[in-house]
Amino acid sequence: MQTCSRCITEGFATQPRLMSPFWPVIMNRMQEIGFNSALIREIRAVAFVTKLIDEGRLANGKRMLIHVIEAEDVIRELPPFSRLNNDRDFLCHLHEVGRARAGKWLGANFDHLGKDPTVDLEAKYF
Repeated sequence: MQTCSRCITEGFATQPRLMSPFWPVIMNRMQEIGFNSALIREIRAVAFVTKLIDEGRLANGKRMLIHVIEAEDVIRELPPFSRLNNDRDFLCHLHEVGRARAGKWLGANFDHLGKDPTVDLEAKYF
């Protein structure tokens, strides 16, 4: 580990701040957790309101029809900092993967659009 010239002062003790070689990985994970926690919070709110509507406890409520198109198997294989990659070839690759997955998803779920959600929020996010 490298010692940073800045120090953290806590009470009477002064400790050097250490720069870990894992710092980029840690920061990446913190960003993922931050994004996921916001998404999960929103999904839980949608699931809660949907439950109230289904139970008849929310008059004039309108159900949100949630759909998920995923490429988790592709995303999982990418290096942590690929989200910062703005290379045209890389972005074109992601676009192609997304279009292929969307086409496959539409083939399987088109009849549900505007009628039913295609993801079980409870099973997927809780």
